[in-house]
Amino acid sequence: MPREVEILLVEDNPSDLELAMHALKKYNLANNIEIKRDGAEALDFIFCQGKYTERDIEEIPKIILLDLKLPKIDGLEVLNKIKSNPQTRNIPVVVMTSSNQERDIVESYELGVNSYIVKPVDFEQFADAVRNIGFYWLLLNEPPA
Repeated sequence: MPREVEILLVEDNPSDLELAMHALKKYNLANNIEIKRDGAEALDFIFCQGKYTERDIEEIPKIILLDLKLPKIDGLEVLNKIKSNPQTRNIPVVVMTSSNQERDIVESYELGVNSYIVKPVDFEQFADAVRNIGFYWLLLNEPPA
């Protein structure tokens, strides 16, 4: 029986992925995480395409942590496809990226991102940011039924 995915983490940078996973595990928020390393694989997973055709599209992640600078399909295009589809538009998407460029921030919000966070360089700040995201979106936020 498939397990419910609580967090879909879309990150191609091995160091950032390791830091995020460490922080989520440290704060017991890493129960059901699915990791995708490029935008194409993330979209296939979300929309049950390619090697994920057997996955139930009704079992959506509770939150998507999305980097913008991804191979194959960039994060803005992934965000656009998620937020423009009636089946997936209510999934909370938090952009976690190293880009603090105003155009990326503005375009993300125009596409419907729920939150935009610039990744801190310092490990402890990064861990705190991931912890706070996890606590808020997994424990405090009340999504629609």
